[in-house]
Amino acid sequence: MLSYGIENYGVTDLAVNEDNPQTKGFYEHMGFKVYQRNELDDQGNPYPVLYMKLDR
Repeated sequence: MLSYGIENYGVTDLAVNEDNPQTKGFYEHMGFKVYQRNELDDQGNPYPVLYMKLDR
C-alpha cells in the first residue's frame, strides 16, 4: 500500500510516533529518513513525532 501511495500519489513525507520503533524501521526500510523531531504531536500532546522524507 505504501508503494502504491508513493508511485500513484507522490507520497514523499510522513510522520511516525517515536515510541513505535517497528514502524520507524519499516519506513526506513522503504527508503525514508528522519529529517525532524518534535516533542509534541500535532494536537499538542506529549507524544514525540518523527517526520520522515523519502530519500531516493
